[in-house]
Amino acid sequence: MAVLAVTGTGTEIGKTVVTAAVAAAALAQGLSVAVLKPAQTGLAEGEPGDAAEVARLAGGVTAVELARYPEPLAPATAARRAGLHPVRPTEIAEAAAKLSAVHDVVLIEGAGGLLVRFDDGGSTLADVAKLLGAAVLVVVPAGLGTLNTAALTTEALAARDLRCAGLIVGSWPAEPDLAARCNLADLPETAGVPLLGVLPAGASTLTPEEFRAAAPGWLAPQLGGVWDAEEFTRTEGRG
Repeated sequence: MAVLAVTGTGTEIGKTVVTAAVAAAALAQGLSVAVLKPAQTGLAEGEPGDAAEVARLAGGVTAVELARYPEPLAPATAARRAGLHPVRPTEIAEAAAKLSAVHDVVLIEGAGGLLVRFDDGGSTLADVAKLLGAAVLVVVPAGLGTLNTAALTTEALAARDLRCAGLIVGSWPAEPDLAARCNLADLPETAGVPLLGVLPAGASTLTPEEFRAAAPGWLAPQLGGVWDAEEFTRTEGRG
C-alpha cells in the first residue's frame, strides 16, 4: 500500500473521511503517511481543504495540496474558468513519487469520481494511477443505485489495466434500509472486488481522538484494520 489512490463513484460520498481513516490506521501501525490532494475545488485561499481535514482527523500526516480553484466544479472546468494552470498527471505523479521516497504510505485523494477531468486533455485520476502503478480504492454510497456505479467504476479500472484494491462504504446509516443491507453482499459480487470497510455516518463529527481510536475497526486488514466483512454482512445485512 505504498501509494494508494482514493476515488469514488461520485462526489460527497465520503472520500475524505475514508482517506483519513486509512491514514489513521496506518499511523497506528507506526507508519509514516502523506496525503496528496491534486486539485481542491470550491474553496477560497486560506480555507481548510480536504488534505487539512485528513490531517485534523488522522493526526500526524504530511498534507499536500497541489492546486486550488474557487468554484465547486470539476478541476479542468474550474481551472479554465479561473484562468489558472490545470494540474496534470505528470505533476501529480512526480509529487507522489517524492512523497513516497520519504513516507511509508502515500494516499492520493481524487476529485469526484474516477474519470473527472484534471485538464482539457481529458486526464484523470486513472492516468495518475497508471503512471505510479498504484492501486485504486473506490468509495461507494450504501444505498440504492450504488451497484451500478460501483460496477461501472471497477470496469473502467479493469479496462485500463489498473488494480482496484476494493470498495469501501463511505457512510453507513444508523438505520440502514433494505437496499443498503442487501448491498453489503451484492456490492463485492457485482463489482468483482472485495468490500474492505464501512464507515459509520457522522464519522467526521467525532473528536480526532475518537476517530483515530475507532478507524481500525472500520477497515479490513488489507487497509490496516480489523474489520471483518463476513461478520458485518451477517449482522447488518439481516432484515
